[in-house]
Amino acid sequence: MSLNSSMTVREVATVSPHSTRVFEKLKIDYCCGGNQPLDEACAKAGLNVEEVIQLLSQAESTDVGSEAGTPQFLALAQLADYIVSKHHVFTRNELQRLTQLLEKVCSVHGANHPELFQIQSEFQKLDADLCPHMMKEENILFPYIKRLENAVVASGPAPFAPFGTVRNPIAAMMREHDAAGDILTNIRKLSSDFALPEGACFSYSTLYNALKELETDLHQHIHLENNILFPRAAEMEDQLHPAM
Repeated sequence: MSLNSSMTVREVATVSPHSTRVFEKLKIDYCCGGNQPLDEACAKAGLNVEEVIQLLSQAESTDVGSEAGTPQFLALAQLADYIVSKHHVFTRNELQRLTQLLEKVCSVHGANHPELFQIQSEFQKLDADLCPHMMKEENILFPYIKRLENAVVASGPAPFAPFGTVRNPIAAMMREHDAAGDILTNIRKLSSDFALPEGACFSYSTLYNALKELETDLHQHIHLENNILFPRAAEMEDQLHPAM
């Protein structure tokens, strides 16, 4: 597909899965803030849009023939399971591990680096928000999306939706994604882009590297939901309820 500057960042990320690596490297928001046109996103980041399009085109060329193994092209039930097994499991494990690591690093280095306590506070908010968020997706939204897909495939009746329309829980999940994105931004700012201070120990380095990896994984996680799973689920609901 030919990329152009008027496409939104979300559209580029959707049609070219490997473009997310480029966006991550250039610090262009492709998950929560993906609705902005590419030229505007580049301008905000101080980047030349033509040079960025060239990088994206190079990334897109690596996608050829890889659709079958790419999450974007999975059935919705498979995509939901992929998100849980790859991203939810990783997030839960890292939230637990980093809670303990932050406690250790704060106790040793907090006196000389008070920003660590601010990072810890933001991380605690992230932990408190994401754990119930993922539970709601796994126990309510994702199972409904699977039933929705089954109904479309079987040309059967629409499943009962206690929340009225799938767009309602989707909107709630996307608001929570925005809140998580804001927390991640705050953590990056507080850590000066995860720049290690002079004399940082191994645990300090491990902490910042892990926080950066968690941020990258959450960006990809939210992208798959906001830009792929949720829009396709809403489209499936429209097939069953054309007048909605």
